[in-house]
Amino acid sequence: MRGPMSVELALEELLDSRVADVFTKDELREKLARSERERRPLRVKLGVDPTAPDIHLGHAVVLRKMRAFQDLGHTGVLIIGDYTAMVGDPSGKNKTRPQLSYDEIEQNAATYKEQVFKILDPERTEIVLNGEWFRKLAFADVLRLASRFTVARLLERDDFEKRLAKQQPISLHEVMYPVMQAYDSVMVRADVELGATEQTFNILMGRQLQEQMGQERQIGLLVPILTGICGTVRMSKSIGNYIGIAESPQEMFGKTMSIPDRLLAEYLRLATDYRPDEVERLERALADGSANPRDVKFQMAKRIVAMYHGEESSELAASDFERVFKRKEAPREMPVIGLSSKDLKEGKIWIAKLLRLANAASSNSNALGLVRQGAVSIDGAPVDAGRPDVAVKSGMTLKVGKRRFFRIEITNDTSD
Repeated sequence: MRGPMSVELALEELLDSRVADVFTKDELREKLARSERERRPLRVKLGVDPTAPDIHLGHAVVLRKMRAFQDLGHTGVLIIGDYTAMVGDPSGKNKTRPQLSYDEIEQNAATYKEQVFKILDPERTEIVLNGEWFRKLAFADVLRLASRFTVARLLERDDFEKRLAKQQPISLHEVMYPVMQAYDSVMVRADVELGATEQTFNILMGRQLQEQMGQERQIGLLVPILTGICGTVRMSKSIGNYIGIAESPQEMFGKTMSIPDRLLAEYLRLATDYRPDEVERLERALADGSANPRDVKFQMAKRIVAMYHGEESSELAASDFERVFKRKEAPREMPVIGLSSKDLKEGKIWIAKLLRLANAASSNSNALGLVRQGAVSIDGAPVDAGRPDVAVKSGMTLKVGKRRFFRIEITNDTSD
């Protein structure tokens, strides 16, 4: 563990403006004091369900809180919910979530493991999959576990109450989700569980089950939910209003610059590593008009990119943004679309094929939809939806939307 530190100073570091609630502060103070006396790191749990392949800035809020515990010498226990993901967390949902296949979950989990150490300290992180214990349970074990909870208690959760009031269906497997999350806490002997505010019910269930099974109750520490770049609902991969921590520096910078000005204070507080006093200073400057929102956002975008890609990449992304949006030029560095002469017919290629080769469209219909919206151009000339076969040459620039640029390179393939 890190050298001696007063419990009150540790509490001050952990319970900053990025914390929405804690239950309870007194219990956390006691656990920190005992940890210091016994030189035993706290076990700080965070469960993530790999329902989408990428980690975004919304996930990063709670991951960075886990890193704060690690910086104080404690152990982060990251549970990748390969089994709970097959259920789908009903928190905040007004309908049953589609269930993923195990292959999809495994692929997403592998991506999570690659990305998470952009934030967490690998030396102080345990990564476990909850399938390690759930796949060992017999049906009789599941029934005994379920017997520790009442239906009335499970239906108290806000999402279920709302759905019942609207006569919307609740599947039985959804009711099991908080039971499964609570059992995770027992299996890793969590001292603290982290989560967004929507996780309140699930974390409280963990406290209840730990106590019933002879363990000390975990602390619940909740962080706010980050609004997506659309400015209306939470950041979500499925909605498309997200900033992924593994996205290119240019994409990350451009998306950050696109957020509404009214979200500046929220992003300064939750998405950056600015100290609380720095955030307060910038908020005051925005409120009294002494700071231009565009300038603050520009510096914030540089800060966010630097957090995940480093200072050099941040400076290049800022420079490219200025080139593209101020001087209407292409960025210096672009992903290359490598084409063979065999991909072309009389020097032309179907635009949908070109967009899919660039990974700029998920399907042919999606690609053609982008063309119809006027979102696709080559060397500055919009692609005509009525003429989807486009002439291309090496060195041409493909632009998709406002921020995505690609350089076309063609090789003369003479092999049979």
